[in-house]
Amino acid sequence: MNIDPRSPRFGASVTTVVLAAVLVTGNAWLLAAQAAVFALGAAGRSPYAVVFRRLIRPRLSPPKELEAAAPTKFAQAVGLAFAVVGLAGFVAGYRVLALLATGAALGAAFLNAAFGICLGCELYLLFRRSSRSHKEVTA
Repeated sequence: MNIDPRSPRFGASVTTVVLAAVLVTGNAWLLAAQAAVFALGAAGRSPYAVVFRRLIRPRLSPPKELEAAAPTKFAQAVGLAFAVVGLAGFVAGYRVLALLATGAALGAAFLNAAFGICLGCELYLLFRRSSRSHKEVTA
């Protein structure tokens, strides 16, 4: 499946705002909500993508090209991992861990929103190349 590349950037923009709010307020419930969004995104059902498709996409010209959805889903799973670590930090009373994990996720979301650099997507591509190289060596 292919997606409009502007959709993940929109989602990253919303995520940036949500995670910045988590850092400012220390609100674990807000981080839990973002973790749920990451989980849905990893399953290919991002609520932010739905908002983009229904409200924003109709107002834009068609994209010049589409991109594969798999790297974006992987990036959402990476975001979920950081959010879960952040939540664990909040629950266990390790505020520094919670804020560091949230800050890392915020940094990645901001890079995607502002510059179109998707760190999770790049990790996905590295894993794909690595697994292909490994298969070629062992074959």
